[in-house]
Amino acid sequence: MRPGLTQSPINPLPPVIWLLALPIIAVEAVLALGSAGFIGGAQGVGLRLDAIRFAAFPPELAQRVWQVGVVDFGQLYRAFSFPFVHVSLTHALFVVVFTLALGNMVAQNFRPAAVLALFFGSAIGGALVYAAVIGPLGIRPTLLIGGYPAVYGLVGAFTFLLWTRLAAKNANRMRAFLLIGMLLLFQLVFGLLYGPQGHGWIAEVAGFAVGFGLSFLLVDGGMARALRQIRAR
Repeated sequence: MRPGLTQSPINPLPPVIWLLALPIIAVEAVLALGSAGFIGGAQGVGLRLDAIRFAAFPPELAQRVWQVGVVDFGQLYRAFSFPFVHVSLTHALFVVVFTLALGNMVAQNFRPAAVLALFFGSAIGGALVYAAVIGPLGIRPTLLIGGYPAVYGLVGAFTFLLWTRLAAKNANRMRAFLLIGMLLLFQLVFGLLYGPQGHGWIAEVAGFAVGFGLSFLLVDGGMARALRQIRAR
């Protein structure tokens, strides 16, 4: 038998990426069974709404801490649960695709624990920024749900990797931000075609910034490696 014929044509994904993607897939499978009437009986159709109510992050949760110093410990799980529940199958599908694709590239340069820190750190950071700015902007608080802030954090980490490599080649580092620019342009066009999509983009942009910033600390070798790559010529 020729060498390599027994190898899979598809590169296996790191376990940490499946650890992030499989809960989303599992939730959607349960919700699909519910909408088909196989789970929950007559109430199964409302499973998605129930899941959103249970898992979503209300900005008031953070605002109460800042304003009156009250921490609702029984609701803190929402900071970790909201990236895994989505408003529709399409919403979840985009998040899974981005998590698998970008997560695979990021995981080649970050340790598994660092990938988890990027994902959840970006989600939580995006949620906190969202909660902080909607008040001053006069935006009505709405529940934050879905994995886009976390995914945008992976975009931030991927941008960081491109940014350091371009810097090492003395190339134009602004090219590294092409992906985030394309994503924001896509969202703008989508909003113009299908109507406003709410203000979740605030958490998404914040998630990108958090993911980019955390990468300086979480990349293998930490800040020293990042600086070496930037200074290399």
